[in-house]
Amino acid sequence: MESSIGVFDSGLGGVSVLREAIRVLPHEKFIYYGDNRNAPYGDRTEAEITELTLRCAHTLADQGVKAILIACNTATATCIERIRNELDVPVVSVEPAIKPACMQPGYGKILMMATRATTRLQRYLDLQARMPDPSRIVNIPCPGLVERIEQGIFAEDAFDDLLDAYLSAYHTMQIDGIVLGCTHYIFIRNAIRRYATMHFSGACKLFDGNEATAHQLARVLKEHNMASDAGAPGDVEFHTSGDPSRYRPIFDMLLRQPGI
Repeated sequence: MESSIGVFDSGLGGVSVLREAIRVLPHEKFIYYGDNRNAPYGDRTEAEITELTLRCAHTLADQGVKAILIACNTATATCIERIRNELDVPVVSVEPAIKPACMQPGYGKILMMATRATTRLQRYLDLQARMPDPSRIVNIPCPGLVERIEQGIFAEDAFDDLLDAYLSAYHTMQIDGIVLGCTHYIFIRNAIRRYATMHFSGACKLFDGNEATAHQLARVLKEHNMASDAGAPGDVEFHTSGDPSRYRPIFDMLLRQPGI
């Protein structure tokens, strides 16, 4: 029987990565684990994030998955090396897409929206330092966005107050791009684009790392001779540390409605 790929996130944001993985690997089986009871991770300490992430990763490994996809930027920045050292299966992880954002021509700023934890962790800061012009990148912690998304709120105008609190200081600057540095934020891409169109001049592009992560997962499976040879479409199991009756309907909606 084909083994599944485990996908982990602090909550439901990783569904955005899962959707890309399903698109790239339509014949694979997936087990999704959301640590909704402990979400969000972004305001926790490194020790707390590490403990929670390792617990969830081992939960997936104990189910016999053939690979694990860490679909949480905060978890990646906190403890990806330790996860890889502790587990006997390949581990692929998402990272903020600041490289493609910085590679586009221009001299304007790149706004990197993420959790508090991601923007202060050394792994992310090292990634930023390797960019051609790190000074273009403005790190913007965005507390509150994840909590609202976890409630199943996605209306474009439902985030104007929070977005204005985070972004209004940059209205007069030339903004060349916005990096969605948390997988939850993909689900409010339209709200962020709407805000950017209203308040920033020029063409402000949005970037995320989901597609690149899905293709990296495909490469890793091929390198380890783990790719599914099944001809039929794969399936997805959903697990949560929270209340399934609360989070399963939101999970299903996010998985089946990619236009959000």
